[in-house]
Amino acid sequence: MGIFLILIFVVILIAGLFGYKIHNKSKNESQSLPENHDLKAISITDIDNMLDGSEFELYLYRLFIELGYSGVYKTVGSRDFGADIVFTDRQGIRNVIQAKRYSVDNPVGISAVQEVFSCMRYYKARKSMVIATARFTEACETLAGINHVKLLDRADLIKIIEEFKRDDIQAVKDVIETEPRMILESWSESTNPVLHEIRKDYKAERFVKRVMGNRNGEKMPPNH
Repeated sequence: MGIFLILIFVVILIAGLFGYKIHNKSKNESQSLPENHDLKAISITDIDNMLDGSEFELYLYRLFIELGYSGVYKTVGSRDFGADIVFTDRQGIRNVIQAKRYSVDNPVGISAVQEVFSCMRYYKARKSMVIATARFTEACETLAGINHVKLLDRADLIKIIEEFKRDDIQAVKDVIETEPRMILESWSESTNPVLHEIRKDYKAERFVKRVMGNRNGEKMPPNH
């Protein structure tokens, strides 16, 4: 009786694993893009349904090749140091791209700008950009503006897709290569010999002054 129950359990387990593989295979076939797909047939909905961010990176990789850019290559999956795609623009300037396939209601945060900007020297690039399927947070846009990082959000991506479908390669490249929004005040302040006070944590400042004052035997006003 015990052996019979074990055999039944094994049969059920094998059947379950087989069913899972069939389901997973059908899911991949329905959502994953075929290798020979027509790039012009891809819509923003297709991109939203991609299995993961690596498919979006491959889409952009092929797109930049078909746009006729030179020096286009995709970085390795691990230890990419913040860049997913590298290409050389019409001015002969190397650019690094970080691709972000996020859901519409999940904005891209500040780390995307930090990573792609910091990897420029590693790739010997002079420009950097982030291409996303969503919008960017306010902090992300601010840091990008200060550091001259190009941000292409969902609306920009849709425009690129539509212009590419119309074979207007010039228009697509204009969207990609338009100079990013800059916050010039920070650059001017950085070269000004007079250092302006920055936003700081006054609570931490008061705490440290109070601790240091106690160590030196001084009495500091509690709200100093």
